[in-house]
Amino acid sequence: AFLNGIIEEDVYLEKSEGFEVHERDSHVSRLRKALYGLKQAPRAWYSRIDAYLQQMGFEKSEADPNLYYIVIGRDPLILVL
Repeated sequence: AFLNGIIEEDVYLEKSEGFEVHERDSHVSRLRKALYGLKQAPRAWYSRIDAYLQQMGFEKSEADPNLYYIVIGRDPLILVL
């Protein structure tokens, strides 16, 4: 799931050992999506899933920010992340 988070700030990586670009001695890559193990990955994933659930009509609980709920007809649906 962490691979689906979009990175908001600029995060750069140095080239990996064995990766060679012949035109340049040094090369860095800018990340657009989160990598597993990246410190920003959980936050990026949470902000994306939070926006998606609220767009679908779920409401966030005031008591617990990881609890979402929606009432469809007379049936409540509760989702805990």
